[in-house]
Amino acid sequence: MVRVSFFLFLLTSVLVALVSFRFIPLGLELSFPDMDLHISERQPAFLSHVIGASLALLFGVAQFLSRFRSKYPRIHRWTGRFYVVFVLVAGVAGLNLAFGAMGGPIAGWGFGTLSVLWVFATMQGLRSARMRKFGDHRRWMMRSFALTFAAVTLRLQLAGMIGIGQMTYADASLILAWSCWVPNLIFVEWLIARKPLLLSAQAAE
Repeated sequence: MVRVSFFLFLLTSVLVALVSFRFIPLGLELSFPDMDLHISERQPAFLSHVIGASLALLFGVAQFLSRFRSKYPRIHRWTGRFYVVFVLVAGVAGLNLAFGAMGGPIAGWGFGTLSVLWVFATMQGLRSARMRKFGDHRRWMMRSFALTFAAVTLRLQLAGMIGIGQMTYADASLILAWSCWVPNLIFVEWLIARKPLLLSAQAAE
């Protein structure tokens, strides 16, 4: 069950990241039909967020491959550095977009809080690694990727809200702005509290 869950975690992360680049052959308007306001008024920020978040998903999920991490520590460090850069780009751009969220202030506060916490957790993870506090580093990066994974949970929830609930994106965003990341963070905090010694040992390898 654990292996199946981990496989689905990897698969959905990679698929969502790759599908996000559909705008290259299809164009922005066709790829993101509900984002016309962002595309017309905040296109640089929108592109930065889409590209940065997608690459953060790809580089971030690679950090959870323990055998690869142990066998190639230098590559692990470099992919981690790229991950931090992509989170910073996507997080700052996401905060910009939050001010014009189509769901209004409630959605804006949700997506804005996500962006701030995302950058904060990632920078704490980087700081811990530089201080060689690898247990703290692993815990902070788990929190960071829980927020990165919001890209996946948002799309899964959105499909249900639009397909089953017949909601518009603007209406759905009032819920998605919070539901796409708060449960992720709660789950990771539960996991950290449940296995603190195991996480510290793995981080020190």
